[in-house]
Amino acid sequence: MPAAAPRKPRRPLPLLSLLLLVVWLAIGGALGPFAGRLGEVATNDQAAFLPRSAESTRVLEAQESFRQEETLPAIVVWTSADGGPLAPGTASEANRALAALAGAPGVVGAPSPAVASEDGEALRAVVPLRPGLGDELPAALDRIDTAAGSVAGTDTWLAGPAASQADLSDAFAGIDGILLAVALVTVLVILLLVYRSVLLPLVIIIGAVFALGLACAVVYVLADHGVVRVDGQVQGILSILVIGAATDYALLLAARYREELGARGGADRTAAMRAALRQSAGPVTASAATVGLGLLALLLSDLTNNRALGPVGAIGIACAVLSALTFLPAALVLLGRAAYWPARPKADEAHPVWRRIADFVDRSPR
Repeated sequence: MPAAAPRKPRRPLPLLSLLLLVVWLAIGGALGPFAGRLGEVATNDQAAFLPRSAESTRVLEAQESFRQEETLPAIVVWTSADGGPLAPGTASEANRALAALAGAPGVVGAPSPAVASEDGEALRAVVPLRPGLGDELPAALDRIDTAAGSVAGTDTWLAGPAASQADLSDAFAGIDGILLAVALVTVLVILLLVYRSVLLPLVIIIGAVFALGLACAVVYVLADHGVVRVDGQVQGILSILVIGAATDYALLLAARYREELGARGGADRTAAMRAALRQSAGPVTASAATVGLGLLALLLSDLTNNRALGPVGAIGIACAVLSALTFLPAALVLLGRAAYWPARPKADEAHPVWRRIADFVDRSPR
């Protein structure tokens, strides 16, 4: 019997790749929650959407010197449950119900007396709430609704600035999460269609999410110390910007690595990644620098929210580059050809037409 061919020794997994992967897993686990905490340091004031030189901006600033102790009014309206006039004594019962709210959490002072409408079919009263309740506002409104709802034979309605603020917060609650989820799903579908691979799109998405978590953590710390400014618009744009940039840079590196693996027959994953990094690190860095400097140019804007987007967006781009040039190479080296399964990397997969176009551009770059 012919002697069996000697088996090639298995190459040990690169320690640097393992170390980078562990570091990024730690970053994702520790800093990922900051993506949902930027609202804690966000500032959404009217002046942010006005030019600094506008008269309206100066008026808002001047109002601060006249501002006294403010309250957030919650208006309570009672109507008859059967649609007719309210029963006698309903106003007294309403006053007793609201009087029990004095001293309740979030309530400032005593509620106003219930005032009847001209046709006698409704009552109205005002409960002053402490401004800046934030997440405690819905609970305060629930207490008012419960107390006011104890008036027999009436339907209760809440209105005024307090109710409007709570409704707006509820309407926009989770919008950043929905936006991020839609972006991730869209990118995942595109990657699956383009690469026809199972693992590679998931690796790219994970790298983009890690980059977003790191960016949000850095921005959170800087905003908490007053170095940068964050508002609702900046939060939404940052998520899409980081996901898009990280995916874009990852595609270039993944394509180069696939070519190098095909040329080497998948024999040396580390050497293939070194070659891919040499070819793609320059374009990726140059692209990121262009985008980052373009974002920093927003610091010259006269609008406060535009100026806020500049440094925050640049931080996001820097984190996207860091993830694409560290996490992704480590993950691809550890996965090797399996990252492109079920496709098999080949030495030259370019379509003849695109190859000729690429050669022409290479010969005449101008």
